[in-house]
Amino acid sequence: MKQFLAKFFDITFWKFIIVGVINTLFGTGIMFLFYNVFHLSYWISSASNYFFGSILSYVLNKFFTFKNKDNSKETVIRFIINISLCYLLAYGIAKPAVRAVLSSATVKLQDNISMLVGTCLFTGFNYIGQRFFVFKKNEE
Repeated sequence: MKQFLAKFFDITFWKFIIVGVINTLFGTGIMFLFYNVFHLSYWISSASNYFFGSILSYVLNKFFTFKNKDNSKETVIRFIINISLCYLLAYGIAKPAVRAVLSSATVKLQDNISMLVGTCLFTGFNYIGQRFFVFKKNEE
């Protein structure tokens, strides 16, 4: 267990966190702008975050975090699968959970908090997916 934790929280983890902060500021800014300024729906706003943020995330994580030199389409496909599953799982959990906890709040407040919770869940799921599924070949 000690070895697993040491590997899990190594320099790659901290690089992922740095990239994640940059990417989260970028994507979350888009998401809240689309929802609160352009009045787009919860799903379109949060999906836009991950559409635009995923492009930035792929480039930064591939070259900086995981130093992956693989140019195969397989890596891109694994990345898309990972992002899609993490998005559906994180936001699929966040929205009903926040609605249940904040049932007396306005829908707008529920949705904003759901998007924030979804962002946090997504980050954890995404690290695990990218580290152990998308860019795994480079780690071995």
